[in-house]
Amino acid sequence: MTTINRNEDIFTLINVFQVDPTNQQELVDLLIEATDETMSNLPGFISANIHQSLDGERVVNYAQWESKEHFEQMLSDSDAIPHMKEAEQLVNSFEPIQTKVVDSISI
Repeated sequence: MTTINRNEDIFTLINVFQVDPTNQQELVDLLIEATDETMSNLPGFISANIHQSLDGERVVNYAQWESKEHFEQMLSDSDAIPHMKEAEQLVNSFEPIQTKVVDSISI
């Protein structure tokens, strides 16, 4: 389950993919499939939240791992690599941003 809490020491990756609108849904479907079939079974995985922009030009993946080390292990996992390579073929560019929660404010 996604945890947005400043008191939790969780590694968060916010990955913004730039896509042609014709590829947006295919990328969304691929990210969901990769998460369901592979990422969610890897050590340290907590959650992934896939967002698609209303203009069709971006997909955002807000993913959480127990630690940066768990995330880095995923990058070299033989089951995860094919999904990442397939995603690269669908995007114009991507910007992975490694973060941690500083605060969460809600009313």
